[in-house]
Parts: sequence; structure tokens; C-alpha cells
Amino acid sequence: MEETDVQTTWSWLESTGIATAMREWTWAYPIVEIAHILGFVVLVGAAFMFDLRLLGVSRWLPITDLARHLLRWSRAGAFVVLPTGFLMFMTNATKLADNPVFRIKLLLIVLAGLNALVFRFWKSKSGEDWNVDKSSPVVAKLSAAFSLLAWSAVISCGRLIAFF
Repeated sequence: MEETDVQTTWSWLESTGIATAMREWTWAYPIVEIAHILGFVVLVGAAFMFDLRLLGVSRWLPITDLARHLLRWSRAGAFVVLPTGFLMFMTNATKLADNPVFRIKLLLIVLAGLNALVFRFWKSKSGEDWNVDKSSPVVAKLSAAFSLLAWSAVISCGRLIAFF
């Protein structure tokens, strides 16, 4: 797709009824933004708690039980974050698509998601020999550290978008 086609797509997106309503209705954008932030709180909060466990905090908690509980909340947060983020993007798609901080945020979200997927498939093959009262393998600790850094950077980028 050529750059002019992409620009046309962003312009079209901004002109849709939903994007117009988001810009014109006094409470539409703030309500969607609050939902987006709350979704991130749930997504990242659950991920942080799981990552801290992988790094050795509360070793007495079984990783499998914690994963089953927390990662469900993280997925629920993602189901709020994605549509609300897209709604906010629609209101100013042309400018946001050119914003380097916004692009970095999207890249970091993809990397954090891939990290979670790789860890999930690796963990399911690695067995439960480090489930309770044992140190997590180095790979798990590296995945957790990357996750903490990536999600912290995503949140930081989200705040910095307005300044670039």
C-alpha cells in the first residue's frame, strides 16, 4: 500500500460517524479514555503480579494457579484496551499515525504480547517442577523482566504521545 493510500485511509477513518461523535460529544472521548486506562490497569496490573512471582516474590504461591487466575484478568483488560484504543485513534488517526511515540507504543505492545505468547508455550512444555517454593528458570525470569520493562514503557509512551 502506498503512503497516499494509507493517508487516505487515516483521513477516511477520522471522518467516520464514530470518530466525529468521539470528537464532538463532550463526554465521549473522556469516557472512552477512562475505560482505556482502567483496561490497562487490569491488563498490566495482572501481568506485573505474575511477573513478580516469576522473579521470586511470594514463591509459596503456585505459578500454575496464579497464571490461571491473573492471566484471565490480563486478557479481560486487553479486550477493553484494544477497542477503546482504536476508538481514540480514530479521532486523530492522521496525526497519531505519524507520531513516533505512538508507533513505539504499538511496537512495544506487540513485543510484550509476543513475549507472553512465547512464555506461555515454553512454560507448558517445561513442566511444573518449579511451580511452588522453587526459583523460576532463568528464561522465565528474563521473560518477566522484559514484560515489566515493556509494559512500563507502553504506559510511559501512552502518556508521552500528547507531547510529540
